[in-house]
Amino acid sequence: MTILHDAHRVSVTEATQRGVAGLVADAERGSEVVVTRRNEAVAAVVSMQRLNEIEEAAADLRDLALALARTATDTGVRTPLDDVLKAFGHTRESLAALPDDE
Repeated sequence: MTILHDAHRVSVTEATQRGVAGLVADAERGSEVVVTRRNEAVAAVVSMQRLNEIEEAAADLRDLALALARTATDTGVRTPLDDVLKAFGHTRESLAALPDDE
């Protein structure tokens, strides 16, 4: 799976010659740059907007995986809240009496 579909590939040597400012300028214009060493991708330079998109997609995929896992393992058995509280040595009243964190 390639997240950076149309990334421009440059070698480490070429990236060094262009300098950080040049790579950042490309990223700001929306060009994604993959830096390679011996034809193996080792780093990427992307805009903050693109990084945010990638992070949001990753979060969505984690949520989807969790939802699928819950669906696949759901037995339909539900535990009442009062039973859970009792297992941890609390009641609804004891929780209500706790001071609020501020």
